[in-house]
Amino acid sequence: MEFRILGPVQFFDERTGVPIVPAGAKQRALLGALVVKADQAVSADRLVDELWGEHPPVNAANALQAHVARLRRLLPAPPPASGEAHHEWLVTRAPGYVLRLGGTGTDARHFHRLSAEGRGLAPTDPGRSADVLRRALALWRGPALEGSGRGTICSVEASLLEESRLVALESLYTACLGAGRAGEITGELEELTTAHPLRERFHELLMTALYRCGRQAEALRAYDRAHRRLVRDLGVEPGPLLRGRMEAILHDPDSAPVRPAGLPAAPFAPADDDGPSVRLLHAELIGLRRHVERLTREQQDLMDRLEALTATHAAPS
Repeated sequence: MEFRILGPVQFFDERTGVPIVPAGAKQRALLGALVVKADQAVSADRLVDELWGEHPPVNAANALQAHVARLRRLLPAPPPASGEAHHEWLVTRAPGYVLRLGGTGTDARHFHRLSAEGRGLAPTDPGRSADVLRRALALWRGPALEGSGRGTICSVEASLLEESRLVALESLYTACLGAGRAGEITGELEELTTAHPLRERFHELLMTALYRCGRQAEALRAYDRAHRRLVRDLGVEPGPLLRGRMEAILHDPDSAPVRPAGLPAAPFAPADDDGPSVRLLHAELIGLRRHVERLTREQQDLMDRLEALTATHAAPS
């Protein structure tokens, strides 16, 4: 038996192999809130607020009891071999109700355990770290607590879980880069920068992956896209992380492209190979470099003006 909230709320009975999803929105909200607060007493008042918000029914206490009774009937009994024939999943305990997990787990707890394990492996075994983190992320079936309403318990937990998912993705792609798998992740990172355009870490990882694949021009274009989006949507310049990666790509030899693991080293082209494609790429790189340097100068100019204005307003009259 496993309670699942990394997607639509449900519980999974391994004996039948079939996930069980509460039929009504209030039932899903109730189960979601109880799973989030598993093994803790949740007051009846708080559950009423979770299910009905500012518009509870006149007989809210009775309505809540009816939903609890229906949920109890839906939860399967533990198998006889478990030695828990008398285990009650959902019990009444002042000031409300408790979902008792016993030896049962939740997919969210499993996700957190695997994520921590994967991050712990990163310094010594980035390849295995990436594999474990992919297992953790594979537990997600959709947005956390999807269909569980807008109550405070479920909404707050859904936001926290989503942030944990994004952090796990960042850890995954960092591990992939450490394992020499840059070529495997550029497409996924392109999608993530589109889905989360204001999350600078995804842009920085994409730039790194592209550059390590020998795609310097695309890496610089990725910086330009991120820069434009941050200025347009937030009115801010890229932070130190993105600026540092851009400078490294332009000037730091330690950021030189890394050959993907398992591929033979390609022979170097002659230094005087000036075919049309080489000349075109060279010209594009020069143009991008000048564009980025111009943006950097403009950014510094704006910062100088801001400091001057601040000093002027701060001066005593």
